[in-house]
Amino acid sequence: MPGFVNETLDFFIPENLRTDQANLMKIRTFILLHLLGPAMGHSVVLFLWYASRPLTWQFWIVEAGVVSFWTVPILVKSMKSVFLPAVLSVQALVFLSLFGSFFYGGISSPFMPWFVIALLLGFFYLADRVQIVLGGVAVQLVLFLVARLHVGYFPVILPTSSMTIVNLISILAAITYTTLLSVYYETVMRGSGVLEEQTRAHRAQTEALREAMRRAEIASRNKSIFLAKMSHELRTPLNAVIGYTEILREDLDGQSANSQRAVDLERINAAGRHLLELVTDVLDVTNIESQKLEVSIEEVEVSKLVRDVTATAAPLMAKKHNQFVLQMETDPGQVQSDPLKLRQMMLNLLSNAAKFTSKGIITLAVMRREADDSERLIIEVRDTGIGMSEQSLQRIFKDFSQAELDTAEKFGGTGLGLALTQRYCTLLGGSVSVKSHLGEGTTFRLDFPCAGPVELRAAPSKSNSKLDAGLKVA
Repeated sequence: MPGFVNETLDFFIPENLRTDQANLMKIRTFILLHLLGPAMGHSVVLFLWYASRPLTWQFWIVEAGVVSFWTVPILVKSMKSVFLPAVLSVQALVFLSLFGSFFYGGISSPFMPWFVIALLLGFFYLADRVQIVLGGVAVQLVLFLVARLHVGYFPVILPTSSMTIVNLISILAAITYTTLLSVYYETVMRGSGVLEEQTRAHRAQTEALREAMRRAEIASRNKSIFLAKMSHELRTPLNAVIGYTEILREDLDGQSANSQRAVDLERINAAGRHLLELVTDVLDVTNIESQKLEVSIEEVEVSKLVRDVTATAAPLMAKKHNQFVLQMETDPGQVQSDPLKLRQMMLNLLSNAAKFTSKGIITLAVMRREADDSERLIIEVRDTGIGMSEQSLQRIFKDFSQAELDTAEKFGGTGLGLALTQRYCTLLGGSVSVKSHLGEGTTFRLDFPCAGPVELRAAPSKSNSKLDAGLKVA
């Protein structure tokens, strides 16, 4: 329909019905027919006004019945529903056609075609409530037959011979009315065909996506299995390399002539440990993905753990001439957690800060706080380094991802440290958050329950050295 016609029709359609795109055209057609229908019906009324003088009470009932259809769009707008206005409209049209046929020509009345239109409209607009349509029509037909039997004849207000032209006009109006319905039905069927074709296309795409997802899941599982096996195979010779270099370095202690060899062995040992860290990170990621990484909860002395971490991290800070500051309460006490994973997370964040800070200040803050009727262990790592943009913050916790695209080339690393930190936090019932601005440094905050993860509090276990073997970051 043209835009101005739709705007006119939509004036009578409440907002809750206008949002129903599936039935919007049906409702618009309903409003349109009730605006045009009375106008077409008045062609018969005008003939009766001209032919039946003086005007009788039957004429005025017919006129009131025709005019009443103009109130249906107003009912739709006020009731915010089509159902009741459609019921009233169908029953009013049945009454008007039977009443007009009784007083104006009987079976040959110009009103009789509108009885068929009434049934058509009832089935069209009330298909899901057809019993209401048939019930109302049945009641009115019974009353019509009772009146016919009681009177014994059809009253003759106008002779049948004088209604030939008006019969033709009524039939033409009925044809126009049904044509509008047919046009709507054809439009709906055409739209339904297009929708069905689109549905088939979407179904095919869905099946293709489902198959692609299935293959991706299989590939991901195979990747995890491959990485896990390769990581295990690589760790055995790496541990041997690290062990033998430490033995050889100890043998050279105190021998000044072999100082260069000691330096070389130190480099081999550092390279081996670095490679072991990378392999261990990959192994942990694959274990988490396959849900094989377990948590070993035990009593952890926080101050002792922090001293161990700071001793390990101090050389990393000094490498780029950074000042390392420790802010910790005198005695944070003990917590129920996995000490190896706590250590790993702190070292991940500290090494990350040391990597991106030069001649700055790196702060490790450890606090114990009350929150929501429970004690929490808060660990913050703050630096004055290069910082990150808002876009970078959205991807730093993804596997093999770093803040900027050229970070790996400038600073090195696999992009697994922060991803592992976030996953360890989740395993320990905690959370990790980050605040950063370009050029202003970064703050990472770890927040853990001091009583350990809720699901593991009932049965704390001893440290599982087998699962956590090799879980170290220098």
